[in-house]
Amino acid sequence: MLRSGLRTVLLHASRRGSVRFAVEHAPISRGVVKRFVAGDGVGDAVRVSSELVASGLSVSLDHLGEDTTEPEHAESAAAAYVGLLGLLDEAGLSSHVEVSVKLSAVGQSLDRALATDLVRRICVAAADADTTVTLDMEDHTTTDSTLETLRDLRADFPWVGAVVQSYLRRTEADCRDLAVAGSRVRLCKGAYDEPDSVAFTRTEDVDDSYQRCLAVLMAGEGYPMVATHDPAMIKEAERLIAAGNRQPDSYEFQMLYGVRPDEQRRLSSEGACVRVYVPYGSDWYGYLMRRLAERPANMRFFLRSLVTRK
Repeated sequence: MLRSGLRTVLLHASRRGSVRFAVEHAPISRGVVKRFVAGDGVGDAVRVSSELVASGLSVSLDHLGEDTTEPEHAESAAAAYVGLLGLLDEAGLSSHVEVSVKLSAVGQSLDRALATDLVRRICVAAADADTTVTLDMEDHTTTDSTLETLRDLRADFPWVGAVVQSYLRRTEADCRDLAVAGSRVRLCKGAYDEPDSVAFTRTEDVDDSYQRCLAVLMAGEGYPMVATHDPAMIKEAERLIAAGNRQPDSYEFQMLYGVRPDEQRRLSSEGACVRVYVPYGSDWYGYLMRRLAERPANMRFFLRSLVTRK
């Protein structure tokens, strides 16, 4: 109950302008953010990606920004991704680095057709760089439109990845629809403040749903992307991989930049593909607050940093 209450407070704070201003301008915040965010610029994204790839890991880059309300901002977000993909190709990183895109960053709330057109441009650039795109999932009000855009894109780019969130009650059914040959599906728990009518709110129920969804994806013909830092979920994934005799190139683990790096290295050393989700950009506030809400360990790290000022 305490954890649930803290999560609600943090997610509420992520929408409060006064709290955002205080956190963004606190002297210590920049140091804390560096643990979870590569940096403000595209050069930071390429540099961190290069370091991770050199250590045997793969990467999914997220250009931070969401809830775009102006068409020109949506165009700018798409252009940033296109430029990033060109740089990754030039640096020889695109075989190990893909991009993750929030449709709200490219105008989903303005016009789904606009968002689809812009993310299609990103997919063209990804195809030219010989890499892939994953559509991030946001709050439950956008799930249907995001999956519709996914279907539209997969007609021309069948490798576009989907994200599903185990805390939504609908997700097990969505997994059954998505676990088809050629599909790429990232399964995470979810990090938005959702009503009980559409989402499981008890931790144990979210975990049970995650395991059911994971079983569906592992039994399917697609490419499961197991996005979790939870030791119990990782152990269950390893059990299902062994039981299904899945080969190392038929699935991957995904973890956030700055979270459980030792576990990332362990899984990679044992032959699994491990992809690190790396955000970059100046619009880091909402991302940070959701990361703090997800895990008590993240909050402890933040509070310890405030006290020690390191």
